[in-house]
Amino acid sequence: MLDYALLDALAAVVRHGSFDRAASELNVTPSAVSQRVKLLEERIGSVLVKRGQPCVATASGALLCRHTERVRLLEAELTGQMPSLPGGGGLGQSWPTLRVAVNDDSVGTWFVDAVAEFCVERQTLLDLVIDDQDHTAQRIRDGSVQGAVTTQAEPVQGCRSTRLGRMRYLAVCSPAFFSRYFASGVNRESFRRAPCVVFNPKDELQKRFVRRVTRAEVDPPQHWMPHVGGFLRACVTGLGWGMCPTQMIAGPLAAGELVELLPGRHLDVDLYWQSWRLSIGWLDDFGAVLKKRASEFLG
Repeated sequence: MLDYALLDALAAVVRHGSFDRAASELNVTPSAVSQRVKLLEERIGSVLVKRGQPCVATASGALLCRHTERVRLLEAELTGQMPSLPGGGGLGQSWPTLRVAVNDDSVGTWFVDAVAEFCVERQTLLDLVIDDQDHTAQRIRDGSVQGAVTTQAEPVQGCRSTRLGRMRYLAVCSPAFFSRYFASGVNRESFRRAPCVVFNPKDELQKRFVRRVTRAEVDPPQHWMPHVGGFLRACVTGLGWGMCPTQMIAGPLAAGELVELLPGRHLDVDLYWQSWRLSIGWLDDFGAVLKKRASEFLG
């Protein structure tokens, strides 16, 4: 028989990537969390967490985390249908929490608008985990989220994959920046000299665009800007050039604050919604609404 106090400790460690942060959530000491995870590993007979910065689940640990999160959602769904159950009568106690991995560009443009009405009407709480769209699928694979907006079309084991649409990215910079670095042409040498803006080490969009234009690997100076608003401001103020989604830059382009490096050249990123194949009312309904509303915002 599974001990859910031990499973909750494991899930918290994987969710937060840290024994200390897991202890804060569970209101116990880090030592107590460590002991619970160790005891669970002894009972299962397998290492469940790779200790590090951050801590990540092993294959066996991910299976247990996904099971634990599914049980939580099922219990929240049942409590919503039966308020008389213990824990179901207090304010907000019956609200389920959906933990979703999503890229920052989507959060800053379309995602919140797409799901806000559903969350309000269904009294559903969001816990967003921000990661690069090429890496969000790993979050659902390791059991730390219940769904993910991802570029991975192939379903993660035990999950369903549904296409949401396409985000188009344009290479943009300020007019002054263009005059300084690209007046003689957008080519391998100008890309090598011109600073670019990069969201984080996982962000490959700028590199992909340069490779597509020049058919070469170029190592330009880079600004690291892990914030969607800061990324856009860096481009507008002339710090560098970067790949920005069209939904975010229509205004600055129209106002002349930004120009395209190569009009007509772009990168398209297809996005998919992956969530557990197991039917859970809240999660299934959320996915259906997300797919419908995403079609209004994405290509």
